[in-house]
Amino acid sequence: MDGRAGPPCPQSERDAGSAHRRRAKPRLVVVGNGMAGMRTVEELLKLDASLYDITVFGAEPQVNYNRILLSPLLAGEKTVEDIILHTREWYAAHGIRLHAGDPVVAIDRHRRRVRSAAGRELGYDRLLLATGSKPFIIPVPGAELPGVIAFRDIQDVETMLAAARSHRKAVVIGGGLLGLEAANGLKRQGMDVTVVHVMDRLMERQLDPPAAALLREALEKRGIRILLEAHTERILGAQRVSSVRLKDGRELAADLVVMAVGIRPNVELARQAGLYCDRAIVVDDTLQTLSDPRIYAVGECVQHRQVTFGLVAPIWEQARVCATHLAGHGHRRYVQAATSTKLKVSGIDLFSAGDFVGGEGTEDLVFRDPRRGSYKRLVLKDRHLVGAVLYGDVGDGSWYFDLIERRTDVSRFRDRLVFGRAFCEALAR
Repeated sequence: MDGRAGPPCPQSERDAGSAHRRRAKPRLVVVGNGMAGMRTVEELLKLDASLYDITVFGAEPQVNYNRILLSPLLAGEKTVEDIILHTREWYAAHGIRLHAGDPVVAIDRHRRRVRSAAGRELGYDRLLLATGSKPFIIPVPGAELPGVIAFRDIQDVETMLAAARSHRKAVVIGGGLLGLEAANGLKRQGMDVTVVHVMDRLMERQLDPPAAALLREALEKRGIRILLEAHTERILGAQRVSSVRLKDGRELAADLVVMAVGIRPNVELARQAGLYCDRAIVVDDTLQTLSDPRIYAVGECVQHRQVTFGLVAPIWEQARVCATHLAGHGHRRYVQAATSTKLKVSGIDLFSAGDFVGGEGTEDLVFRDPRRGSYKRLVLKDRHLVGAVLYGDVGDGSWYFDLIERRTDVSRFRDRLVFGRAFCEALAR
C-alpha cells in the first residue's frame, strides 16, 4: 500500500455501502397493525426508541384504532376519530414504515423474509406476529347471504350503520359480551333487535344466574327481545337476508344478521410458515414461538400454557414482556393472572372477575337490593377473595379485582366485604 487514494467507488458500490449503513440496525417486522402488535411497539420504544428499524404490515386500510370502542362507535357515542390510537403522523415521527391494507401472506423462515399481498418483500432479524383472530361464523345454510356479518372491525360497524339507515329488523346471534353490545348499538340506531342465544342465560362466562337475569330484564326494558336456549337452523333470503329460522320452527324477520358467537385465533400464516400451532400459535414465557426464537407472537393469535386470550389486560402484559425481550432486557416472564370484564352499554353497569362460579371449599357472600337493582356475589376461599360478580353498583369493582390479584387476606374484614371498600377501610381506622 502506497497511501495514495484509490479510484472513486462506482455508484453501485456507494449505494450498496449506503444501504449497508442504513441496515445497521436490526430489522423488526410487525405482522398486524392492531392493538396487541402496536402496544408491543409502544413498549419497545419506551425501552429503546433507536434499537430497531421497524416496519408494520396491517390487513385493514386504517391506522391502529381501539377495537374495544367499536361498541360506542356503533351506538353513536364515539366517532372514528375518537377511537384512533396512532395517526400516520405518529408512525412517521417514530420512523416506522406502515403498510396499511397490505397483509403479509408468506413467511420464508430460512431466508428470514416476508412477502405481502401487494408483492412487497422484506427481510427481518426479528419478526412479531400479531395477527389477532377471526370471528366465528356459524356454518348454517344462508350464512353467506348479503346482510349477514360479524362484529369485528370498523367495516362491520359501517355496514351496520348503513343497514340501520335503510332497514328495520336486526337479529343478533350470540348473547355474550360482544353480541349484547351490538344489540344495544343497533337498538340505539333505531332498529328492532332480537338476540338469539343458545345458552340458558346471557353472558354465561361472566355472570351467575341472578346477575344474568337482572341484565336480561334491563335489556328487555330497552325494547331488545331476548330468546334463550334458541338454536339457529337456517338463514333465509334471496338477494339479501330476510329471516332467521330456529330449530323449534320459529322464524324471525331480519334485514340484518350479526353473528357474535366467538372468535378463532388467526394462525393460517404461522401454520404455513411451519411454526408450531395448537389452537393458536404456541409461545413460551418470553412470547417467543417454540419453533423459531427469532419469531415472537402476542395477542389473540397466541396460546400460552394451553390458554388463549381475548381480553385486553393479559394482552397488555404480553406486550410488556415481549418488548422487554426484544429490547434485550430478558428478565421478565409472562404469568397469567385473573381477568375482569365490564359491559360497555350505557346505563347498564356490570362487572365480573376471577372465579365467580366457586365450588368445593368456597363460600359465597351475596348482597341484593331489588329496589335499586343492585346485586353482589363474592366468592371466598381460604381467607382470600377469588371471584366477584357485581350488577348495578360496580364502583368497587377495581378494588375487589385488586384483592383477587394480590391474594389479600380478607378475614379481618370478611363480615364487611360485601358492603364495599369504604366499610372495610373504616374498620382499619
